[in-house]
Amino acid sequence: MSMLKKCFAFFILLVTLWQPSVFAESTNQTQYIFDYANLLTTEEKKELEVLAKELSADYKTAFLILTVDGTDGKGIEQYMGDFYDNEAPGYNKPHGNTVMMSIDMQERDVFLSGFKKGRIYLDAGRLAYIREQITPSLSAGDYYEAFSQFIIESHDYMSYGPDGIIFQWWFQWGVALLLAAIIVGLMAYSSGGKMTTTERDYFNPNGSGITKKHDRYLRTTVTKTKKASSSSGGGSSGGGGTTSGGHSYSGSGGKF
Repeated sequence: MSMLKKCFAFFILLVTLWQPSVFAESTNQTQYIFDYANLLTTEEKKELEVLAKELSADYKTAFLILTVDGTDGKGIEQYMGDFYDNEAPGYNKPHGNTVMMSIDMQERDVFLSGFKKGRIYLDAGRLAYIREQITPSLSAGDYYEAFSQFIIESHDYMSYGPDGIIFQWWFQWGVALLLAAIIVGLMAYSSGGKMTTTERDYFNPNGSGITKKHDRYLRTTVTKTKKASSSSGGGSSGGGGTTSGGHSYSGSGGKF
């Protein structure tokens, strides 16, 4: 083999070995932690940057953390939307695949959102579940734990595929209605009771007279119970929407 062919073969080998690491890098996102409220130490921020960068590569979706101490009256959801419009995050391209956790320390609001692929894989229901899991850590002031848990759980949910049937609202309502119909049917069947009297209780076959047996109605008892009032537990919002720049997102928000 000539020297030229050997050099070419060596070049192809280098490209083959180097290619996976190239595609593991984001084509757009270079920063993942935007801690404007200064909730993290320098070391914690570095560790979260590494974690977010590594897990974002698996599904080509950027997992971002945004913290602020006040939103100038916008509210955390609108602030998040403006951030996405203006900063153009996204793993694959500007305004690309993104899943973001945004918190406002002034109002103690948290809002989780998903854009592009993130919106498809992490719908409002999944984001609400993740938010409920991280809220105790936020309330306790353990922000590093809450942020890392958000990144890890968001990554894990991406592995389930987009909008599995068990997460579809129409499937959950269908199952609930089916169970309700079965329960009501069983209750209706049971409430009918069994016939406890026959014609023999009233008619004497040995004569033409009526016997002394009879049924006596006693009473009907009605028991009333007070209906428990529902509580929002601090309030929550979600479902998603569209940013001022026209980018659709899924979302779930609440207090901590």
